Amino acid sequence: MLEFDLLRAFVAVAECGGFRRAAERLHLTQSTVSQQIRRLELETGRSLFRRNTRTVALTDDGEMLLGDARRLLQLEEAARRRLTAPRLDQLGRFARLHPNVRLEVLVGVSAELIEQFDAGGLDVVLAKRPWGTSRGRFVWREPLVWAAAETFDLAPGAILPLALFREHSVSRDAALDAFRNSERPWHIVYTSPSLTGVRAAALAGLAVTPLPASAVGPGLRILGELEGLPPLPDLEFAIFEKPQPGPAAAALSAALTLLAHAPDRPLAPMAEIGH
Repeated sequence: MLEFDLLRAFVAVAECGGFRRAAERLHLTQSTVSQQIRRLELETGRSLFRRNTRTVALTDDGEMLLGDARRLLQLEEAARRRLTAPRLDQLGRFARLHPNVRLEVLVGVSAELIEQFDAGGLDVVLAKRPWGTSRGRFVWREPLVWAAAETFDLAPGAILPLALFREHSVSRDAALDAFRNSERPWHIVYTSPSLTGVRAAALAGLAVTPLPASAVGPGLRILGELEGLPPLPDLEFAIFEKPQPGPAAAALSAALTLLAHAPDRPLAPMAEIGH
């Protein structure tokens, strides 16, 4: 289950030739970078660097991983740009129309954003509804589908590699629930806190991942029962707001409602704080 932060630290150490310069590039402490490399080596079961008091060099396994890590990070960055640009344009318009409002945007896992909203830390949240609830103001529904790279091929009966959100994600829960009633063997090979992360893992051919149908773009294809995968439920997106929101929060909620019905509506849960 390789995380982008670990891969980013790995590539930085390899390209900078050491932990100190890698830490400077990443704006992290040297000990944090060292811990990330140790975590990556533990997760891969491989020694990735040869270290002595003066130099750091890639092992053979490190050389093999470096190319894949760079490609994954490039895919993640490209996906992030595609998925966030339209949404930021819309929020920029809101900021221009409300110059006295301090706007802070968070993108994350739906359950965590809803928890922050319930605790009073967020004014408005656009998120996937938790299964079995009708909370929030419904804005749209769309299929959750299995997606994989166009070149992805899996032999019949082979263990299915999955890329999933981290725990407490609506999509992750749906995927695991679907497999509870399936005889198809599976294992999680990649975990990410973001849509761009699991999508990039699928694009790289590492795994199959559950995505909103609107997030399946070029380079990906939808898999289904013909490929031996269990059906998935539809996702419901809702806006969570206070019973009596202030003027700024009400305007922001209205803007999100319009955005939710636009062709470039957001694909990731998001929350805003306006003051």
